[in-house]
Amino acid sequence: MQHPPVAAGMPIFDAANEFEAVRQGDLEVRLARSEAEVRAAQRLRYRIFYDEMSARPTAEMLSAGRDFDDFDLVCDHLLVIDLKSGEVVGTYRLIRRSAAMRHGRFYSADEYDIAPLLSHPGEILELGRSCVAEGYSTRLAMQLLWRGIAAYVFRHEIGLMFGCASLPGTDVGAVKLPLSYLHHHHLAPPELRPRAVAERHVEMALMTKDEIDVHRALAEMPPLIKGYLRLGGFVGDGAVIDHQFNTTDVCIIVKTDLVTAKYYRHYERSARDSAEA
Repeated sequence: MQHPPVAAGMPIFDAANEFEAVRQGDLEVRLARSEAEVRAAQRLRYRIFYDEMSARPTAEMLSAGRDFDDFDLVCDHLLVIDLKSGEVVGTYRLIRRSAAMRHGRFYSADEYDIAPLLSHPGEILELGRSCVAEGYSTRLAMQLLWRGIAAYVFRHEIGLMFGCASLPGTDVGAVKLPLSYLHHHHLAPPELRPRAVAERHVEMALMTKDEIDVHRALAEMPPLIKGYLRLGGFVGDGAVIDHQFNTTDVCIIVKTDLVTAKYYRHYERSARDSAEA
């Protein structure tokens, strides 16, 4: 679903959201601190989603060379920055419950009934628009983005993360193996299970559980989705075809226990090392 172009105005930058930047080599991960940095992230998103993955831009996006929508004004933009060039080379969009309330909804609500997630007590976080620039180690940049997400989750005491993750293309038959695997092996429990909205619902169980070659299904799974699964991720009921982005989407849900535990161990080691220095 296309959204109206961003109106005149500035994204919200709250210093209280910040966490200490994490560096590895020449790369740094932190939140965007200016409109210029947000626009740099939007240009990167445009290159990845529209130039490389054949998404369909609006006329305004095509003219600007940026991927944007009205959610960009209320979310936090997580960035990986090349310290040598100053360029944004990786990004993730983070939307907490308070930001969604200011906006009126979460992005995923266009594709899924997320009422079970909204009923979850405490803070929740929607993840989206993840991408890494060509020419950079996808593994390293994604590791840095996840370290940034872990710090953000830890800081804001977020108990649940979710978002729409994509398989390439809009031919469901071409991705029936990974879709079926996700449905049979990683379906969310009923109390946390979003369901694709009725008019866009696409059946995921296109193969029986016995027909699935698990090793092949995982080999065909996009790396980002596999990363969510390694954190104990679940999927909602039904897939959704996104013609604008040329993808087949699933709703991913991740309890943050593993994320915060891993970050807490890192935080404790860092604090201990500093005390001993």
